[in-house]
Amino acid sequence: MADSAPQQNAVDGIHHNPDPALEPAHQHQHHHKHHSSRVDAAGHDDAVYTKGVNLDPDLVPVQDHTHDEKHHIPTPEYSDHEKIGQTDIVRTGIDSDEADSQRRWRFGIAYRHYRAFVHIFIFLLFTGWWIASLILHRNDKNWVVPFLLWLAITIRLFFFHVPIRYVSNAIKWVWQRTALVIYARIPPKARTPAGAAVALATVLVGSFASEESADNTRENRAVSLFGMLVILFGFWITSNNRKHVNWRTVIGGMLGQYIIGLFVLRTGVGYDIFKFIADRAGDLLGFAHDGVAFLTTADVAALPWFFFGVIPAIIFFISLVQVLYYIGFIQWFIKKVATFVFWALNASGAEAVVAAATPFIGQGESAMLVRPFVPHMTNAELHQVLTCGFATISGSVLVGYIGLGLNAEALVSSCIMSIPASLAISKLRYPETEETLTAGRVVIPDDDEHKAENALHAFANGAWLGIKIGGTIIASLLCILGAVGLINGLLTWWGHYININHPTLTLQTILSYVFYPVAFLLGVPRNGDLLRVAKLIAEKVITNEYNAFNAMATDPYYEDMSPRSQLIATYALCGFGNIGSLGIQIGILSQLAPSRGGDVSRLALSALISGVFSTLTSASVAGLVVTTQLSHFTRPPASG
Repeated sequence: MADSAPQQNAVDGIHHNPDPALEPAHQHQHHHKHHSSRVDAAGHDDAVYTKGVNLDPDLVPVQDHTHDEKHHIPTPEYSDHEKIGQTDIVRTGIDSDEADSQRRWRFGIAYRHYRAFVHIFIFLLFTGWWIASLILHRNDKNWVVPFLLWLAITIRLFFFHVPIRYVSNAIKWVWQRTALVIYARIPPKARTPAGAAVALATVLVGSFASEESADNTRENRAVSLFGMLVILFGFWITSNNRKHVNWRTVIGGMLGQYIIGLFVLRTGVGYDIFKFIADRAGDLLGFAHDGVAFLTTADVAALPWFFFGVIPAIIFFISLVQVLYYIGFIQWFIKKVATFVFWALNASGAEAVVAAATPFIGQGESAMLVRPFVPHMTNAELHQVLTCGFATISGSVLVGYIGLGLNAEALVSSCIMSIPASLAISKLRYPETEETLTAGRVVIPDDDEHKAENALHAFANGAWLGIKIGGTIIASLLCILGAVGLINGLLTWWGHYININHPTLTLQTILSYVFYPVAFLLGVPRNGDLLRVAKLIAEKVITNEYNAFNAMATDPYYEDMSPRSQLIATYALCGFGNIGSLGIQIGILSQLAPSRGGDVSRLALSALISGVFSTLTSASVAGLVVTTQLSHFTRPPASG
């Protein structure tokens, strides 16, 4: 009741505050400079917040405080793009973090001041190295790889000083006056059939124009082509929504897969490039073995065991990836590739980033690059992310498999070939029917939660992440293989009573007969190799690709397979499409987006099938374009 009088006066418009300093007339009114211009226009002075990774520059705080000079740390100049999301934190003293920041700022100022001279030095250094290599090794070394390395460095240095828009605008100008003119003249209803006809004509000419050799007859190539068409037709029939299939993605993805295969397996330059990549990936295995040899012995490090041959290489490779991520190389490289995938195949930005990253950093790690978007992905995007992971193998695991003595060029090229195919197959099986959050843009948000302070910190974080991923792989394989063994034991026991003993009744036996017609459609010669290739594919799907690769490399049962069958099998096995990876992917994506765990589990089986057949289409392409299998495949000697 004591407050009734002041309240009544407030109602009457006359409010008397016992403290004159709290009277509105005596308060200081001003516009806060850190508020958006839209706030003033709206007539209020409240703080405005925004969500997401694309922030409006008008909403960014502009600090205008005055500090004591001895405690003020100068802030380096940034471009408008770099200012987005920055926030200044001011302390009353200089601690070690601020001292490091000040040193980095001074180094940045010095680098920007002398950047042109540094780049000239780097250019002259690599130019001299390239010219010297041409002179000293003109007869015993290939000139393509040193030239491409020099060209890549030169182009990167050039665009530090010249905006890339001058080149991109020129390309757009030519594109708009050539290809788009032709495209505009084609009736809308005839564009998809015309694109399919061009793609089919390219495949026919590229596949059947070359001469026959060994068991690579035109008849076998025709079977491979027919098998690819059957796979595409099967996914169209079983599509979730046939009316919404984006045929540009399907046709472009399959054509891109074929062109990559043609470049690698038909041209000397393409073969040399991928061989160089494969050889360097193989070198990484040797460096990981140095660590294993120190922890154990040199004899143990040389054992062809998964635990010592593959897991250490995975941990080491992930550590290197984290360092490359810290210096910004991974983001830069992936964004360039993702931009091309986004433009060429009409995928969303998040899909393009995952597709570009999967062959390099793995099936679960690639989704971490777009972690903020995962909870908001459409079902079609989630299906695509899962399919990408099942369709190929990561660079870290690739290093380990090369150590088995398998065809390194086939493994490396298959990793790349399966990505456009996975986009095509996934969009055929599960077309996009919703509006995607990253439609029309390619964004790789910063991972502030796991940001390293320096390269050494990034390397240590990578080692810890590698241990977690390696441990996840080991635990998953142990449990999955144990469960498969249990089921196979029950099936074998049951089969004994109806005299199914040779071969014994197992999941692999059942699935090998399911994949028997698939092996035929891939173009495997009908000389007794069909069941062998089918068994390898079944082993890969039931257990994992390592068991299948190891069996093909060491089991005498596969020793006399024809070179064409061996090559097709290598491509068919080069993917994470197995039951174990099913659990790994569900676990990783469910951790990234707990609210979407149900959707991920529901889509996972469809994505697994899509990923497996994306890898198999790479095998079909290998059967179409390879001509000299004997020079592309060398079976390693069986280990004792």
